[in-house]
Amino acid sequence: MPQKRKPRSWSELKQAGNECFKTGQYGEAVAVYSQALGELEKSSKKDNEDLAILFTNRAAAHLKGGNCGECVKDCTMSLDLSPFNVKSLLRRAAAYEAMERYRPAYVDYKTALQINSNISAAHDGTNRMTKALAEADGASWREKLPPIPTVPLAVRQRLGQQGSGAEANGARAADKPGETAEASPAPSDADVRKGQVLKEEGNALVKKGEHKKAIDKYSESLKHNPAEVTTYTNRALCYLALQQYRDAVDCDRALMIDGRNIKALYRRAQAHGRCREVKACLQDLNQLSRWSPRTQP
Repeated sequence: MPQKRKPRSWSELKQAGNECFKTGQYGEAVAVYSQALGELEKSSKKDNEDLAILFTNRAAAHLKGGNCGECVKDCTMSLDLSPFNVKSLLRRAAAYEAMERYRPAYVDYKTALQINSNISAAHDGTNRMTKALAEADGASWREKLPPIPTVPLAVRQRLGQQGSGAEANGARAADKPGETAEASPAPSDADVRKGQVLKEEGNALVKKGEHKKAIDKYSESLKHNPAEVTTYTNRALCYLALQQYRDAVDCDRALMIDGRNIKALYRRAQAHGRCREVKACLQDLNQLSRWSPRTQP
C-alpha cells in the first residue's frame, strides 16, 4: 500500500510559489502562495513577518498577472502586518498606477522615499504621478491628495540601514520574488557614450536579422547605461523575434523608467499574449488605447 505523502509546510509552499513566479507561472504562484498562507495561519508558530512576506509575494504574482485589484488588497494586508514594508509600498503604488488611481500611487511612492531616498523606482513613479496629477487637476493637484503618512525617524533609520535591496522588514532576498528596489547611481558620461555605441551596434545587427547577437550587444549596453529605455525595448523586440516571450517582458523595466512608453507597453502586451496571459495582455492593450487611441505602434 503506497505511503501517504506528508503535506508540504508553509515554507516549502512559499519556495514552490517563488519557483512558479521565476518561471512566469503567475496564476500557479498565486495558488501556491494561497496554500502557504493557509498553512501558516493554522500553524502555532505563525509570525506577522512571515505572513507579510507571503502577502507581498502573492501581490507580486497578482501584479505580474494583471490582477491589480488583488495586488492592492494583498499589499494592504502586508502593510497592516509589517508597516512601511518597501516592497509592499512599491507594488501597491504600481498597481494603483496601472488602475489610474494616481493619488494613492503618489502617496505610496512618496512614503517609500521617506524610508530610502535613493529608490529610483519611487523617484520615477513620483515624477510620473506628479505629471499625471498636474495634467488632471491643474495647479491645485496637491490639495486633493490623501494625507501622506509620516514614517517615524526610528523606523527610517532601522529600514534605511537594512539597504534598499532588502525587504523592508529585514527579510532575506530569497524570501521574495520579483525586482528589488535598488538605488541606481547615474552613469558617467563615459558609460553613457559606451552604452550608446553598443546599442547602435545592436541596432545594426537587428537590421541584418541577427537578433541573438543583438541581444548580447544590448545587454552589454545596459551594463553601462541601465537607464536607457530604448535599449530595453529594442532587446524586447529581439526576444519576440526569437520567440523568447518570457524574456520580452523585460519591458517592465522600461516602463519603470518611462511609465508612458508606448513601444514598451505594446511589446509587453505582445509578450503577454504569446504567453497566453490574456488578462495582462488586455490590460496593456486597454492602457495603450487610452494613451494613444490613434497610434499604431
